[in-house]
Amino acid sequence: MSDDAAESPTTDQLARSFGAVAEAYDRGRPSYPADAVAWLAGGDAKVVLELGAGTGKLTRELVDQGHAVFATEPDEAMLAVLRERVPEVSARLATAEEIPANDRSVDVVVVAQAFHWFDHDVALPEIARVLKPGGHVALAWNFFDQRIPWVRRLVNVVGEHAASSHASSDVLVDHELFEPAERTTFAFWQDVNRDILVDIVASRSYVASLPEAEREARLDAVRALYDDYGRGHDGMQLPYVTECFRAKVRDLRGESATNPEDGTSHEGPVVSDGTDTDMLLIDFR
Repeated sequence: MSDDAAESPTTDQLARSFGAVAEAYDRGRPSYPADAVAWLAGGDAKVVLELGAGTGKLTRELVDQGHAVFATEPDEAMLAVLRERVPEVSARLATAEEIPANDRSVDVVVVAQAFHWFDHDVALPEIARVLKPGGHVALAWNFFDQRIPWVRRLVNVVGEHAASSHASSDVLVDHELFEPAERTTFAFWQDVNRDILVDIVASRSYVASLPEAEREARLDAVRALYDDYGRGHDGMQLPYVTECFRAKVRDLRGESATNPEDGTSHEGPVVSDGTDTDMLLIDFR
């Protein structure tokens, strides 16, 4: 193994890199186009649980479209920004692998820019558990649109790990707990200036986790790129493609379940509907 390979950050280290750049993330990262948010939620106002909500970029849009939103985020620094930006939302420090919600309690589970960090073997059964019959999970990622020449140069300068995050959607596409997934894309432009472009890059996990000198060199290259292509205070536009996936949870209520204690089978729900507990619908106290 080479020295470079030995020093490469682990997936867990990358996932935990966002707290240190929470403010840059909030300043730089774009939101999501309204039509994409409507597609993810699936129409009328719903009870929506957002996992890995970050600083609330998607949360804000969901609230503005009239949904009752509960948000979870595993990083305390990111969660603090979310609570400041979207104070009307109930938000809690929690992971996708241990969701603080009752069985069959939400209409939609949404995940933006975070699904690739999950332990899918644990998180997908948890997501299926909390969804109501007929409910669905929705995933979204914003990617740079590399059809534009200067964007391709930006990607070459900073490196873009979109392929690994996008590939995680394959886990959902054929998962036994969900119906076949739908996929669609939306295009939009983000107005950026020099500082915003630097924040966008600084908030990427693979940049935030670099040693300080290497990280600053990478950001200096971004500044130089903007100076070559930008328009000073007037800024420029950065194109994105929002890739979205949506899959309904399978209704297993009618399937036969086996009692592990006595081996007997019965027809009926395989999980509780929450009415036999003293928990809140969502335990966000």
